[in-house]
Amino acid sequence: MLKQVSLICFLVFSCYMGAESQELKHLTNELQVNVAASRVWELYRHLGISRLTAQQLQNVIQNVQVLEGDGGVGTKLKLTFAPGNSSYTERFVEVDDEKMVKVAKGLEGGCLAIGCSVQIVRLEIIEKSSGSCIIRSDIGYAVKEEFEANDPKPNIQLLAAAAQIAKRFLESSEISASV
Repeated sequence: MLKQVSLICFLVFSCYMGAESQELKHLTNELQVNVAASRVWELYRHLGISRLTAQQLQNVIQNVQVLEGDGGVGTKLKLTFAPGNSSYTERFVEVDDEKMVKVAKGLEGGCLAIGCSVQIVRLEIIEKSSGSCIIRSDIGYAVKEEFEANDPKPNIQLLAAAAQIAKRFLESSEISASV
């Protein structure tokens, strides 16, 4: 029964993403963290990484607002950036605890405001050993035909900064716990 539900969810997700997903360009950032993958996933799984990043980057992120949901699939999150009050809103479309993958689809703002037709953020925690893992952040995007000459791109710097913040936070917590 669970496999049937998983297959149905996959098919619905595939249809939701549409043919655009095959034409996506990608920006990817990877960072090794010397902490167990399960601990990193705990931070990324719900809203922890968003809140921690906003707390650490107050000069960049003015506000993180949960418009609906609790951090699981269907959660709608709005980031408001400082100082110009531009914003980005996304909906979590996949949260897979087994694969440690979280996927969000951009709804407005971000590269959607400058000519992209789709923006998909994929966060994946990849176990390397019992005490280390990789945080892989990927933004898939497609550009509207009329904006191709401008070559708009999303900015992966915020996701890279979030990974660095997670690394510092979790690795310092590991050191504190072992002392």
